[in-house]
Amino acid sequence: MASRVTEKEEEEYMEDLQRALSGDGLTVSSVSSKGRALFTTRSFSPGEVILYQDPYASVPNKASVGSICDYCFSSSNVKKCTACRVACYCSIKCQRAEWKLHQLECKALNSLSEERKKMVTPTIRLIVRLSIRAKLQQDKIIPASEKDNYDLIKALESHISALGEDQLVLYAQMANLVNLMLPNFQIDLKEITHNFSKLACNAHTICDAELRPIGTGLFPVISMINHSCVPNSVLVFEGRVAYVRAIEPISKNTEVVISYIETYASYERRQNELKQYYFTCTCPRCIKNNYEEDSVLEGYRCKNNKCNGILVNNSEKGDFICEKCGLNRDELELKRINDDVVQLCDNASVILSKGNINEAYLLYKKIEEIQSNIYQLFSVNLLRTHETLLKICMELKDWEAALMYCKLTIQAYERIYPPIHPMIGLQFYTCAKIEWLLEKTEEALKSYTRAFDILRITHGTKSHFMKELIFNLDEARAEASYKNSSLERD
Repeated sequence: MASRVTEKEEEEYMEDLQRALSGDGLTVSSVSSKGRALFTTRSFSPGEVILYQDPYASVPNKASVGSICDYCFSSSNVKKCTACRVACYCSIKCQRAEWKLHQLECKALNSLSEERKKMVTPTIRLIVRLSIRAKLQQDKIIPASEKDNYDLIKALESHISALGEDQLVLYAQMANLVNLMLPNFQIDLKEITHNFSKLACNAHTICDAELRPIGTGLFPVISMINHSCVPNSVLVFEGRVAYVRAIEPISKNTEVVISYIETYASYERRQNELKQYYFTCTCPRCIKNNYEEDSVLEGYRCKNNKCNGILVNNSEKGDFICEKCGLNRDELELKRINDDVVQLCDNASVILSKGNINEAYLLYKKIEEIQSNIYQLFSVNLLRTHETLLKICMELKDWEAALMYCKLTIQAYERIYPPIHPMIGLQFYTCAKIEWLLEKTEEALKSYTRAFDILRITHGTKSHFMKELIFNLDEARAEASYKNSSLERD
């Protein structure tokens, strides 16, 4: 594995990539302070696929190991490789598709003692698989293409100069384990160390259709797409394949941007989250730095229940004052209550993780009551509590309470997210299924329709997940039509 790309080689593979992207209506350009960026060379409509890519290398996350297929990320009929007992496949077809790569990975895993094998985290395994794939392409055992080659990996920014000594030492130790596993690969330890650093700021979390994390993948072309807190596109996965779809009309010569982080957050929290990518976001939302929005998300509320005012820090008196009614609230009191809530949340999380659902429910209800008295209705903290209570109520099959919390979360999502956002669509889908269970046919039909109108844009219509949604929508339409016709006859 060659560790450096000459200027001429870089020009050549970038020319090849530009040629391949031109057929997709895209081009790579350099942007001041951003580096490489992806731009459109034609217009795109909402829901249209801008770009899709298989991962150069991917691996299930720790929670998914043994329960999803290493090749297609399906969770059906998964069986472990009988040799290494690490890799899993759902079919002979998937096993054969990855055999050239996995036979070398399998040998590498079996070369380790049981103690060392336990040290092979998903991140280490991802770099092993990446290294094997690069070697197989170099030896022309498997094909490479303009969008699928190791030169694109080498071109990714590692930001290794920004790392602390402890992190560098850790990456070096991990690189040594990779070298131990692949003794015949003539591993360049410095290059592998850089690759670990590249993963940290370029890899994408692979999620299922409901946005639950199931793995990690490195998608070198998609990694060229920059971040915005007000994106014009969304990244969604079908299996392990990444799809970037437009969520609004995108005109020619426009930069394609997605969100790297959870955007239901204040300016400060978003910028802190983005530090791992080594840049400061200057998107329209961040430049505006909306004080009112941040106060709703992170600030305190007036203690007068009839007032919905936002508290402003009154540093001279050491308290907060409502900007609407002028009522004061003691800063130390708020800090004490907030600290108590943090402790309660930690305790509740532990209780819930142990499966004590009823006890956790009572504790989260107490947390909700306290948070409702100090936070704004759409605060991040109160939203997270409502999301948890929704899950708990669904576990307890308390459908009326679950529906209430589902509607509360939708109100919050619609307050902050853009109109076309997968979280809003997915929550309407959950709402529809609960309403259907409660035999609220008309309400379920409306929620299914709202879910479909959003998710057909973010997810497309061809996946199993979307086909199931379409089936449920059609069933609700048929039931509503039958009920309406029955009423007319009566």
